[in-house]
Amino acid sequence: MSNIVIQMLLIGLVAGVAGGMFGIGGGAIMVPAMVLLLGLDQKFATGTSIAAQILPIGILGAAVYYRSGNLNIKYALLIAAGLIVGNLFGALFANQPFISSETMKKLYGIFLLLLGARYLIN
Repeated sequence: MSNIVIQMLLIGLVAGVAGGMFGIGGGAIMVPAMVLLLGLDQKFATGTSIAAQILPIGILGAAVYYRSGNLNIKYALLIAAGLIVGNLFGALFANQPFISSETMKKLYGIFLLLLGARYLIN
């Protein structure tokens, strides 16, 4: 197996564990790993992360949460509807010629800092 294949599998594994534990994965784990560890372009990493999540990757984890009584299907479907529309608008915005990969990195960093500060303060 090539080095990149092993690295991508490890990124997926870590993102899967984080997704199962915290409900995160693509943006919070896979994208920074591909950009910071593998040196991929921000937009390329984002597109790759989204493509990796097209299939219902959370189905097994969701089944565990459902069996444990920790899942509201109605809320999940409402969020999914928003995700479909929001993902489209986010992708359209991020792929405009005036939005560089450097701008994307900075916007993403600000987003993570604000999110992290909110978690630490509350």
